[in-house]
Amino acid sequence: MTQFRRVGVLAHPLRAQSAPLARQIADSLEARQIGVDLYTQWDEDTVRDKVAGLDVVIAIGGDGAMLRAARVCAVAGVPVLGLNMGRLGFLTEIADAEAWEPALNRLLAGDYWIEQRMMLHTHVEREGHLICEAEALNDLVLSRSAVTRMVQLETYIDGGWTTTYNADALIVATATGSTAYALASGGPILPPELHNILIVPVAPHLSLERPIVLQEGSTVTVVILSETESALSADGVLVADLERGDRVVIQASEQHARFVRMRERNYFYRSLLDRLEPRVPPHEHNHLNE
Repeated sequence: MTQFRRVGVLAHPLRAQSAPLARQIADSLEARQIGVDLYTQWDEDTVRDKVAGLDVVIAIGGDGAMLRAARVCAVAGVPVLGLNMGRLGFLTEIADAEAWEPALNRLLAGDYWIEQRMMLHTHVEREGHLICEAEALNDLVLSRSAVTRMVQLETYIDGGWTTTYNADALIVATATGSTAYALASGGPILPPELHNILIVPVAPHLSLERPIVLQEGSTVTVVILSETESALSADGVLVADLERGDRVVIQASEQHARFVRMRERNYFYRSLLDRLEPRVPPHEHNHLNE
């Protein structure tokens, strides 16, 4: 049996119904003499410095909550167990948050495994000065701001010029992010254990339109060429407004997201297809199993 001394419970700050559930989970843990850090209203800045020392974090919500929890826990190497209260829940482990009690029993009994996922690190340089840095689990997106014109993005891979994109946006994603915005924009699906970077242009015009999967350890550098107002976001959160001449450098992060899993280790494809297409039961005589 796994010995947990202190557990974090993060309710979804924008879903009021998640707070009573978080309290129930916290009460159950405390009844077992396990310390609890309970947060019903939180943001990344307030929680990031408080997760060190926790054995595990239970996050309640959808994929947005999982992305936030994973980013704040990555620095301290704290694993996250996700209870779904959202729509899709690609990243959450427990599909129905009301099933928290058997999931908690399995967690405390040590009946789980840890899945580690690559993250991205980016920094932005302006006239030779560092202006910001950020981490992302899903993707980093360079896009136009409120204006309707395309952005022009001079793109380098490992220091060598690759192409100049004229597009609505450019997605630089992890394997985790390959099932998010990148998938909606025509990118391939990558299994989560891969440590490759994926580049996907959004609505490119007279420029390279095919997605590119890079080898592990690659660095992507994007120089903003257009006068169009543009922006950099990490997992859908604005990082910086960009100007012509800015350099955005992206590479694998030293940090990794860690998720608590209770399903079989080959869960990914079935879980993905269950969300992307209606479940069709296998034929009674499945030749693959003969």
